[in-house]
Amino acid sequence: MVLRFVPRVLAGLLVCLLVLLTGCSSPTGSRAMATVRESQLPAEARQTLALIDHGGPFPYARDGIVFGNFEGLLPKRQRGYYHEYTVPTPGSSDRGARRIVTGRADEIYYTDDHYNSFRAVLR
Repeated sequence: MVLRFVPRVLAGLLVCLLVLLTGCSSPTGSRAMATVRESQLPAEARQTLALIDHGGPFPYARDGIVFGNFEGLLPKRQRGYYHEYTVPTPGSSDRGARRIVTGRADEIYYTDDHYNSFRAVLR
């Protein structure tokens, strides 16, 4: 009868080991976010950061609006914590997919695929 439970125990231990090895220790199973140095961002993203630093003026009416984090990829915060800004995409006839998202604690995130992924910007 004890031997019947051995495979289950081993499977449970294997899952725990995989969690430890992959870094999925948070309750949501998320991993550490990728990063990018400001100097490695596209020139347009660096220009957008300069505008943010100086308080504008911003070229798009929707720059500075609240970012809802509906995808849940950024740390969970109260509504209004994050704001988004357009990073122009050369050749695009609209705002394109690139954005800078800022948080109240001066954190900065960059996405080039319209919120499907983010990288924390290191300054």
